[in-house]
Amino acid sequence: MQNIPTLKAEPRKVAGGRAAARLRKAGKLPAIVYGHKQEPEPVTLDYHAVELELKGGAHLVTLDIGGRSQPCLFKDAQYDHLGATLLHMDLTRVDLNERVKVRVPLELRGTPKGVGEGGVLRQELMELEVECLVTSIPDVIRENVSELPLNAVLHVKELHLDSGITAITDGDTVVATVRVPAVHEEIPAAAPAEGAAEPEVIAKGKVETEGEGEAEKK
Repeated sequence: MQNIPTLKAEPRKVAGGRAAARLRKAGKLPAIVYGHKQEPEPVTLDYHAVELELKGGAHLVTLDIGGRSQPCLFKDAQYDHLGATLLHMDLTRVDLNERVKVRVPLELRGTPKGVGEGGVLRQELMELEVECLVTSIPDVIRENVSELPLNAVLHVKELHLDSGITAITDGDTVVATVRVPAVHEEIPAAAPAEGAAEPEVIAKGKVETEGEGEAEKK
C-alpha cells in the first residue's frame, strides 16, 4: 500500500466569501468533504500543506478532522482567474478497498527512433482517465517511446499500464505521433506565356501626333 499523507483539518462553521478571504489571508484553505451518502462537511486546511501535496501529484490523503481519520481524494481544486492562487478544495470520501476513476498526467520518456530520421515527436494527450484501487493511483503514467519509428501513431490501447490499472479513455485516442513536419513551399510567380505581347514603352519627352509631325516639316 502506498504511503498516504495526512492533512490536519478543522471544522468550518462560518461560510461566505469574506470568511473565506480571511482564512486565506491567515494561510488557511476553505474546503468541503462529501460523498459516501454522508452530509457535506465544511473544513479548513493548511494552504501550504495542500499546495505541497498537489505539486507532488498526490490524489489520496487522510484527513485528520479533530482526531477522526477519513481517507479522501482531491476532487476539484478551484483557482483564481490567473490560475495561480488556490481558492477552494473539494474532497470526496473513499474506502481504501474501492476502485475509483481518476485523471492522471501522462509523461513520455525517451527519444523515438523516428526522430533520427527527421521526424518530430508530438504529444497529443496530456492526461489519461483510469480506473484502479484508490490505494494504487499513480502520480503519473510514464510511457517509453524510444522504439517508435517514423510515421508512428501511438494510441491509448497501446500504452503499458501497471497491473490493476484500466484505461477509461477511449482506446483509439491518439497519444502521440512521430512525423516529418510539413514544409510550406513558396509557389513561384508564373512566367509570361510564350508569344505574349511585350508592354508598350513610351519614351520620355514630347509625344507627336500625326498632324503635328507634318506641320513641323513644312
